[in-house]
Amino acid sequence: MSVPEMGTPSVEVVTEFRGTDLGDLCDAAIAAIEGDGGFGWLKAPPRHIMEAHWKGLLLVPDRYLCIARLDGTIAGSALLVRPPRQNEAQAATAHLSGAFIAPWARHRGLGRMLVTLAEATAREHGGLVLNLDLRATQKTAIRFFEALGYRRWGIHPAYARVEGRVVAGHFFWKPLTPEAEP
Repeated sequence: MSVPEMGTPSVEVVTEFRGTDLGDLCDAAIAAIEGDGGFGWLKAPPRHIMEAHWKGLLLVPDRYLCIARLDGTIAGSALLVRPPRQNEAQAATAHLSGAFIAPWARHRGLGRMLVTLAEATAREHGGLVLNLDLRATQKTAIRFFEALGYRRWGIHPAYARVEGRVVAGHFFWKPLTPEAEP
């Protein structure tokens, strides 16, 4: 793996952490969580819990951790989850989960690059459709994914609980190939 030039954004699928990667990923995730509620966590967990979370993701089959770098430092990630192998009926689908870019790295194209990588990775592994879900409070993320061609197909009125109140969730899908169109 070559280190990108200063200021150059890059994305990749990682299978192991090298150097400061794990620390950088934890720092970026904490910044996203504290900046706007993150990507599932509402408050940053203790560091050892977060480190165990990221390490554990690399151990689970059919999960692909896509990361975004800025100046060589991890600035965000997205998790691509394939269905269990015994689920033949949904073998052509994948789920995008936990996507975020740290606030300090936003507005540089990293989010688009990260989602494009996740989509390409899904296609490489037989995915025809990519699904995702977001809290209704994540308005910027909703607009972002809609601009990338994700189609909202439903709303769950009691999707999550944030600061003591029930929050709706929005469900999206995107065909990755023409044959996936209904």
